[in-house]
Amino acid sequence: MTSTMTPESNRTGTNGRLPDEPKVAPVSTEPGTRAEPVREGPPALLIEHATKRFIVGKKRRPVVAISDVSLRIERGAIHGVLGANGSGKSTLIRLISGLLTLDEGRVEVFGHDIVREEMAVKRLINRVSVDAAFFKKLSPSENLSFAARLYGMDAKAAAQRAVEILARLGIGQKRMGRPIEQMSRGMQQKVAIARALLTSPILLLLDEPTTGLDPRSKLDVQIFIEEVRTEHNATIVLTTHDLVEAERLCGRISILNDGRMVAEATPAGLMAMVARDHGQPETLEAVFMTYTGRSLDDDLEETGVTDDDD
Repeated sequence: MTSTMTPESNRTGTNGRLPDEPKVAPVSTEPGTRAEPVREGPPALLIEHATKRFIVGKKRRPVVAISDVSLRIERGAIHGVLGANGSGKSTLIRLISGLLTLDEGRVEVFGHDIVREEMAVKRLINRVSVDAAFFKKLSPSENLSFAARLYGMDAKAAAQRAVEILARLGIGQKRMGRPIEQMSRGMQQKVAIARALLTSPILLLLDEPTTGLDPRSKLDVQIFIEEVRTEHNATIVLTTHDLVEAERLCGRISILNDGRMVAEATPAGLMAMVARDHGQPETLEAVFMTYTGRSLDDDLEETGVTDDDD
């Protein structure tokens, strides 16, 4: 899918000016190969010693959700974050997006500190979560139109781009006018992805974006994610329970366990590590079990994940 809109045209503030954005070099790739991340200037995402605690009661000790996590992601990368339920994946995404505040450490997005330069960061990122919120009585088109207004986008251009994205994700004209509450969970998730992509973010945070989608829809979304990275110079952070998806999309993968980063490498590197150091098969499932102490099937059963799209 092609579009005449650029990230710069979508992130103007109310005064018509842009924050000091990085100049992102184009990402090129041969067919069937992953693009190499760009290493010029500051990284797309820099996390240093991030810690987040939650107070759960006056007489109870705080729960540490993220503990001393450090991570560097270069521009143009698709970086996966894997971990069992309760490992801290979603908390990490919420910290990066500014929905939660850090207790310790710092996070920078393209050189912008998420605390001191909050508005600059918010114009560069967008997020898709597994529990996306909508105006349920409104249609996909109306929800996307509202999002476009929040970002100061031209209404006509945004409407055209919304139709293109929704159609690319398999939502035709008939469904665009149907209230969100009448759609399946899988279709709602597609709308959430479209809403995030509407603003052409150059850092896209995807928190289990294909949960609830049938195999065909998953593939559509995965292909679209790759297109967004190559055509719009986006950097993507992806959490997922789908190990096939992680291996296909991610250049590097970090493993979280009990809020700590316990391993990081390319998919091939992680598989080689568990084979060499633990005598396990060279599979991502073996990686998951080795570093989280759980099987993926047990973790999915606890989550209640299903592919129930219509």
